[in-house]
Amino acid sequence: MIGELHQLSAALSHGQRVLGFDVGTKTIGLALSDRSLTIASPLETIRRTKFSADVERLRAIIAEHKIAGYIIGLPVNMDGTEGPRCQGVRQFAKNLDEKLPLPAAFWDERLSTVAVERMLIDADRSRKRRAELVDKLAAAYILQGALDALRNQGPRFKRQGNAGTTKVCTAFHGGEHGSPYEGHAYGQALCNKPNYSDIE
Repeated sequence: MIGELHQLSAALSHGQRVLGFDVGTKTIGLALSDRSLTIASPLETIRRTKFSADVERLRAIIAEHKIAGYIIGLPVNMDGTEGPRCQGVRQFAKNLDEKLPLPAAFWDERLSTVAVERMLIDADRSRKRRAELVDKLAAAYILQGALDALRNQGPRFKRQGNAGTTKVCTAFHGGEHGSPYEGHAYGQALCNKPNYSDIE
């Protein structure tokens, strides 16, 4: 059930949420969309153990938030080629689809973690705190890019302007779930960052 972004969009009903993934070898960063598919909010970071245990945690999250689809970050190289990390993510997605099948799409995550690291440094977060936050924030960054593309569907789903950055900032201030995440100062530092195209 892993397809293109427009296929995921077509499979969703009004008011359904999407879960964003930043898949690493040791952690899985997760982000949650709102019901209007407008704002991505960081959710949590799963410390990877056995795949079966990871699946059970994901199953609980999917049930709790009534998830209807996935956006999975694909760490392609800067020249657009795919290396071992992409192969690992594709295998994870394939395994996930076998256990928890939902409509899904990959999203180019180039520089997402780098961008989030810069935001955290500018927000004066400690190295330890950055390590705690970076995966779920990267997932939110990935998911926001895909949500922006869903609203502006074109031949290449081009991301335009800084609307996505602003919406992610709003989520960091405290979104639908009522969680302040990192508070006003942190959110403001994020809001002052360049848009996605500037970072790339």
